[in-house]
Amino acid sequence: MGKLTQAHIRAALSKPGRHHDGDGLILFVRESGQASWVARIQQGGARREFGLGGLKAVGLREAREKAMLVKAALVAGRDPHLELKPPKEMTRTFREAALGFLDAKSADAKISDAKYKQNLSQLKAYAFPTLGKLQVQSIDADAIATCLRPIWSTKPETARKVRSLIIRTLRFARPDGALFIGTLGPAVADRLPAQPKRGNFDAMPYAELPALMARLTDKGGMGALALRAVILTAARSGEVRGATWNEMDLEAAIWTVPAERMKARRMHRVPLSPEAVALLRKAASKRSPETDLIFPSASGKALSDMTLTKALRDMKVLFTVHGFRSTFRDWAAEQTNFPGEVAEAALAHTVPKAVEAAYRRTDFFDKRRELMNEWAAFAASVRRT
Repeated sequence: MGKLTQAHIRAALSKPGRHHDGDGLILFVRESGQASWVARIQQGGARREFGLGGLKAVGLREAREKAMLVKAALVAGRDPHLELKPPKEMTRTFREAALGFLDAKSADAKISDAKYKQNLSQLKAYAFPTLGKLQVQSIDADAIATCLRPIWSTKPETARKVRSLIIRTLRFARPDGALFIGTLGPAVADRLPAQPKRGNFDAMPYAELPALMARLTDKGGMGALALRAVILTAARSGEVRGATWNEMDLEAAIWTVPAERMKARRMHRVPLSPEAVALLRKAASKRSPETDLIFPSASGKALSDMTLTKALRDMKVLFTVHGFRSTFRDWAAEQTNFPGEVAEAALAHTVPKAVEAAYRRTDFFDKRRELMNEWAAFAASVRRT
């Protein structure tokens, strides 16, 4: 184990000179306070030094890993400089990467021209001034939090959209994006304050969702039950409020919504997670012989949308019911490795004409079942005492 710790490093910044970690790794602190890592390796009686990067860009753990790479390369007879050279993608600026990300989405018809312009405008206004000139490899949670902090409380909805664009850009741009993103979203959230609860924000941040689900479970009532179903299935409020028992196959865990009840007028199959099935079985225990509706009002008619909104307002929650679909979409983009088209299919979004033929060949049902199972497990991750 190395000798240096984070506390040692902070203290070393005021002590110019060489600070040894062990196994040839050295932190070199200059008179100016600037610090960089050096790997000093003995080979064939000669001593060689390899620069590993500045302290601001390379942390202690990464420096140790790089030092090991240098040693391994020398032993194997390879050029250590090639081992240390970052992939070309990692040296692009964030601006270059973001423009590439938007162009790729536009070329695949995954975003419309209007959405492209909106995303680009948001990046130009709120992300490029802080992150635009930074290399992809140097952008971490601290840099993203610094970028978002000026608008995090004053423009919460915009800030969440910009955060999503930043994280999706990095997932697209970095070779290790799929692994890197799993920790980045939560790390950014840890560095930002809770957003103010003023006004009606469209979408709840996904980090707050598990606690809300636990409160809804404790609350009870048909409105709260229907709202939990909306969240677990990522369906539209009207689709859930109008759901009937003959649409459900609880044994197969499939909800088939007929075309006439869908916004796109196309039949939609919803894979039901174990949590969703359990909720529906609870609703079945209260089933009324007077109606086939799963979530009827006291009069036997379908619940109104305001009934679900009231369930939120009773708990002083100021987000919208429809916004939970955005909460799901943000979570899927930032916390999973599922392709965007799978999440879009889960939301039953109308696909662009350019990919309509491919979409018709599959509705990604098996992948959607995996995604919805993960979503439900996340939503239920807060245990009630």
